[in-house]
Amino acid sequence: MSDFNQPISGNDLARFSGPNTFMRLPVANALSGLDAALVGVPLDIGASWRSGTRFGPKQIRAESAMIRPYNMATGAAPFDSLQVSDIGDLAINTFSLSDSIRIISGSYDEILTNDVIPLAMGGDHSITLPILRSMARKHGPLALVHVDAHADVNDEMFGERETHGTVFRRAYEEGLILADKTYQIGLRGTGYGADDFAEAQGWGFQQFPAHELWHSSVTRMAEEIRRDIGDRPTYVSYDIDSLDPAFAPGTGTPEIGGLTTPQALELIRGLKGAQIVGCDLVEVSPPYDPSGNTALTGANLLYELLCVLPGVAQR
Repeated sequence: MSDFNQPISGNDLARFSGPNTFMRLPVANALSGLDAALVGVPLDIGASWRSGTRFGPKQIRAESAMIRPYNMATGAAPFDSLQVSDIGDLAINTFSLSDSIRIISGSYDEILTNDVIPLAMGGDHSITLPILRSMARKHGPLALVHVDAHADVNDEMFGERETHGTVFRRAYEEGLILADKTYQIGLRGTGYGADDFAEAQGWGFQQFPAHELWHSSVTRMAEEIRRDIGDRPTYVSYDIDSLDPAFAPGTGTPEIGGLTTPQALELIRGLKGAQIVGCDLVEVSPPYDPSGNTALTGANLLYELLCVLPGVAQR
């Protein structure tokens, strides 16, 4: 019998039953002994357009019940070599973004006193800044793989400096990320000016606009990014709106002309070997996709991220 936590099998208990945890994994009330932990951050008060991402973690967990433990394409078997649990949701302040950011950072400081890789389920993208603050306190400045339709480098929004659209400017200013090891993939859409993305390029960010990736595999690009990162501690922030809304309509700020789900899989799988120390999957807004497909896609991308963590067994 395995010493590692295993998802409840659909052959032992019907998939529409059982606990509402990620992949129906056990809940952990303590972090000691865990290698990776799923954590929900049910926040949407940092969003500027459509709300609803506060329901993201619950729906991602619900849709994850269909995922089986072995990756048939890559041979990855994360539950054969990593101790993984769902540690529930952070108790954010639903009336205060600034207090919620403080709560997230403090909670992550506590999580990271253990040798565990946290995988966050958002929540809007404002959750990533306090996470990066805590991650950088432990690991130093991080390499960043940021998959998104938007660069999120605004200086402020409605006078606020900490929102879902300002995350990576703050992270750059605060020295949380390595500018020349920051990769923004899937950028697209309209802007306020021709230089909307240019300033971040000037900082050293490497950008891969969606239209340059249309009709092509992104495997080679992902492998080149991994080689460029080397052995630096790496954080992956995956905004579901990086995908075309044909694949992921349930998000707060959809943009047409995005990545496909096969490209999303190629991108994550190409990062195998990077020293990933944490990641998030953000901006799933279930009210805008009654079918559940957006949350289903988000759950599978989180599973794929689990499959490329350091130390994952291969079959």
